[in-house]
Amino acid sequence: MRKIISNHRSPKSVYGNVGKESASDLLQGTLDMLILKALSRDVLHGYAIAQWIKDRSGEILRVEEGSLYPALHRLEVQGLLASDWGHSVNNRRAKYYRLTAAGRKQLAREREGWARVAGAVTRVMEAAS
Repeated sequence: MRKIISNHRSPKSVYGNVGKESASDLLQGTLDMLILKALSRDVLHGYAIAQWIKDRSGEILRVEEGSLYPALHRLEVQGLLASDWGHSVNNRRAKYYRLTAAGRKQLAREREGWARVAGAVTRVMEAAS
């Protein structure tokens, strides 16, 4: 499994200045995008977000708690997420996150940037040697 490590970037897209980023920065920058995507259709607590990413990636991507919770906090401070306390199905106290309007806009920017980067990598990989 690939471990996702968060980065500590501003709300500006990590894909905005691709030429200035290293390959590892690009992979690290996907965590915020994946969290925003996970929350684009539902309100979820942290463990459910990590599970959603793991399930949707075919169990290839695994988000560690040490990366997930700082990223959730950072996204909340940036105004991209809002949260409320509730109880999980196990009746445990859990913080539930949802996208804000700013978070939806950021997800759209991240999605566009990712499409450009993925397309560029695909073109390079498919180029004749």
